Amino acid sequence: MIKQILGVIAGYAIFVISSVLLFRLSGVKPHSEASIAFMFLTFVYGTVFSFLSGLVTQSIAKTKNLKVNYILFVIMAGFATFSLFKSGGSSWTQLLAIFIFAPISILGGFFSIKKAKNHNVS
Repeated sequence: MIKQILGVIAGYAIFVISSVLLFRLSGVKPHSEASIAFMFLTFVYGTVFSFLSGLVTQSIAKTKNLKVNYILFVIMAGFATFSLFKSGGSSWTQLLAIFIFAPISILGGFFSIKKAKNHNVS
């Protein structure tokens, strides 16, 4: 149980820290309008780090199912939804988090489980 909790915390930390770094280093405010190029960069960057978040969550938890990844999904989408209703301005970042990044974190967990199964079969 402790590994599962630590896995979710680590996965969420990867997602949040990578997001904060992207916006701090770029100087773009997350709830402001952005260029299509920056939105695309955010999409690709966020997708990679969301996948990594799911992978790390599962790697630490070492479960044979996606329950911890579903929990990570709910936390990611939940905070993004809360932010969507509480913040003003543009909401493109929250929508990406809800509809792209949170689901991709499940895919990262799925990949980790499949990789572990294939490794154990070899």
